[in-house]
Amino acid sequence: MSAAHETTAREFNQNSSKILAAAERGDVITVTKNGRPVARVVPIGEQEIPPYPTDPMGEIELPELDLVDLTNEEIDDTLKEMGS
Repeated sequence: MSAAHETTAREFNQNSSKILAAAERGDVITVTKNGRPVARVVPIGEQEIPPYPTDPMGEIELPELDLVDLTNEEIDDTLKEMGS
């Protein structure tokens, strides 16, 4: 069973090895700065971090805009007309 702990940023800086060891044992440690929580050190399981990036947003469906396909020349001409 994990326990929740709190430590200051200064204590984390001075005792990071001990704090990481506590997280490895299953404890959750909240790091505070000037009395307010700024970070949390949590244990992770082997399955929680994939060996490769995953898509955090899932599938994205883009709407069909029915835009005209322009050639590079047409794009250049349009930009010149716009003063670019």
